[in-house]
Amino acid sequence: MAKDVLCEVNSCRHWSNGNKCAAEQIYIVSKQQASTSSETDCQTFEIK
Repeated sequence: MAKDVLCEVNSCRHWSNGNKCAAEQIYIVSKQQASTSSETDCQTFEIK
């Protein structure tokens, strides 16, 4: 599991210095069945 979660959305209230996410938990949804990283906004996406 990732130790640090990075985020570039500095308008989010959970954004912290160093592009860190300070939220206690993270909830992720998908609008479609992704098969490549270009179909997501996740830079670390890998198909399973």
